[in-house]
Amino acid sequence: MTEQKRKRATRRFRTLICGLCATAGLVYPANAQNAQPLDQRFLLGVGTHQGLGGVTSARGYVPATAIKQMKELGVTSFRDDFPWSDFELPGKRLGFNALNGRLETQIRTSGGIPLLILGAGHHLVPNSDPPTTDEARQRFVAYAATAAQAVAMRQPIFELWNEYNLRARAESQFTVENYVTLARLVQPAVKQAAPSAPFVIGALGDDPGWKFTDALLKTDVARIADGMSIHIYNHCLPPVGRTATEAIERLENFHQRVAQATGNPNYPIYLTETGWPTPSAKCGVNEQLSADNMAQMILWASTAGPWLKGIWLYELKDSGTKPGDLEDNFGIYHFDNSPKPAVCSIRESWAFVRNSLKATRTTPLPGVVQIRSESGLDTKLALWSENPSKRFEVRLKSAEANVEIGYVCQQAASSAPGAWTALSTTPLLVSVKGSAVPDFEIRPSN
Repeated sequence: MTEQKRKRATRRFRTLICGLCATAGLVYPANAQNAQPLDQRFLLGVGTHQGLGGVTSARGYVPATAIKQMKELGVTSFRDDFPWSDFELPGKRLGFNALNGRLETQIRTSGGIPLLILGAGHHLVPNSDPPTTDEARQRFVAYAATAAQAVAMRQPIFELWNEYNLRARAESQFTVENYVTLARLVQPAVKQAAPSAPFVIGALGDDPGWKFTDALLKTDVARIADGMSIHIYNHCLPPVGRTATEAIERLENFHQRVAQATGNPNYPIYLTETGWPTPSAKCGVNEQLSADNMAQMILWASTAGPWLKGIWLYELKDSGTKPGDLEDNFGIYHFDNSPKPAVCSIRESWAFVRNSLKATRTTPLPGVVQIRSESGLDTKLALWSENPSKRFEVRLKSAEANVEIGYVCQQAASSAPGAWTALSTTPLLVSVKGSAVPDFEIRPSN
């Protein structure tokens, strides 16, 4: 090749590269603008109990109060029971009535997406808990279809049963085969009544060794469903395990099992219960750690990817007033509706990431989590310690313009260059205008 030809080829190559660069420069912002914010592709919800207890709730649930609280939190969904025994009255009369009036009110007026549990047995129907005969199954299908049709306009999600696998430990009729048989009958009936409503299976409680989960996945039931749901709790583990980190690891393990079994890495998964109760008893955590764990779960969710469709925190308010009772103290609000620290933590952590278009998780130091979230206009970072007993300190290495630093629901000590700021399980939130990311130094402090 002559020198002149070489120069012409070089110019053509440079022109081609510059053209590609210009094209890439045009395409990237367009993609960023077209991406959906987190709150349009992911549901953050709470568990409520309007569907249980009849006309007046012994748990203290009142629709108007619950709706106000959900708006305060900023959540986009709620999960509640849609009991067969209250929806089908004597004489096979199906429909809303005084027994489930509180649930109907919340569905119709909250504005949130209802995730409704189809179940459980019916006191007037033999062999219905769970349905194990043709008659019981057909009665259940009729209830499910009518219930779905009654709320179809509210963009519902339906979940078949609640923690069926926990009953399987002691009751022989709660088998994988009976669950799958019921799912195959209910799914087409619900889809006909509410075609756009996701039909979710599982609602799996604690499943040591994933035995029930794996048995369910070996069937073809996942193919007819629109997703699988799971509940994750760790409040009775040793204190070191009562963290969002442990819950996230278990959820990711579940995701991997489902992805492998279905051949679909984005098979939809719904975390329909998770939370940390605050009783003065052996199991549980203090109110601040409960709040920190929930904030961490929400911030992490921005990084999870399209397989995670939503998280429902359990539950909106305490269901009783006994300080040592575990089931009485799962609430985000106290029984008297006064807020626990979790109210502010949920609200602020969700507000921090709900507009996120892209987010990643890294570990800048063992035991420290960093979430980087981008919304197109700014970049946000969240940092925290995974372990309540391990603390760190963080500081900016150099002066940074347009940087705001503060804890979830608290003020940071200082964001001045060279000043160390404590880092614990309470997430530290950093907002930066533009795409520049500040450079931090992190060190253990205990």
